Amino acid sequence: MIAIDFGLKKIGIAQYINGIILPLAPIIRRNRNDAAKRLNELLIEKNTKILIIGIANEEMQRRINHFITLLNFSGEIKFVDESLSSKEAEEMLQNRDNSHIMRKNGTIDSISAMIIMQRYLKSN
Repeated sequence: MIAIDFGLKKIGIAQYINGIILPLAPIIRRNRNDAAKRLNELLIEKNTKILIIGIANEEMQRRINHFITLLNFSGEIKFVDESLSSKEAEEMLQNRDNSHIMRKNGTIDSISAMIIMQRYLKSN
């Protein structure tokens, strides 16, 4: 399973494997087609059967629905409320010296994807 925290600049990614949720390198978006291509490659590489996507509001839902049409993914897609997941991820890193770097390079987005994965696992 792969979870994503979909953003307009970065897509945070987490993987659930052998009972552990791991953050993966985020996708830094150049444009939506490039981001979709790179996510497709990752989904194939990881042999993904379920893609979990965090949803926060209607505007992002519309953007995500369009992005999904660009994917060549035949597995299941599950949506999870991602409200405040980024804030929760930032709080986890609050006292770290390099937290500003983690925001800039997208690490915080992948931690947010881990939180989205946790929410999905709790609800199922």
